[in-house]
Amino acid sequence: MELISTKICKTSDIGVNDNLFGGALLSWMDEAGGTFAATKCCTPNMITLKIDEVLFKKPVKVKQHIKIYGKILGVGKSSIKIFVEARTVDFKNKGEIPVCSTEILFVRISDNGAAMPIDENVRVNIVKSL
Repeated sequence: MELISTKICKTSDIGVNDNLFGGALLSWMDEAGGTFAATKCCTPNMITLKIDEVLFKKPVKVKQHIKIYGKILGVGKSSIKIFVEARTVDFKNKGEIPVCSTEILFVRISDNGAAMPIDENVRVNIVKSL
C-alpha cells in the first residue's frame, strides 16, 4: 500500500464521545482516495461513486497522527476501485495501528458530469502494476 495522506486529529474533529468523529475520518479517507485515484488515472475529474462497508476498528483521540494508505484493487473502463486504510501512528513503539478501512469506487467524469473512459494507456499501466 502507498501512503497517500497524513492528518492530525484536532479538538475540532472530536465528536460527543471524545473520539474522532467518524464522518471526519471518512471524509479524509474519501479525499485521500480521490486524489490517489486522480493521480493514478492522470485526470483531475474523478468522483466517488460508491463507498463499501466502512469498518471503524479503534477510536482516534486528539493529537493522534493518522496516516492514510491506498491500494488499487482494480480498474474498469471509466472507474477505479481503491482499498483505503487509516492508521494511527504509535510513536512510542514505532508502529501503526489500523483504525478504519473501506473500499471506494471512483469514476472519471467529463466536464458535464458524464462518465468517460480512463485513457487506455493509463488503464494498461494500472493493470500492469497490480
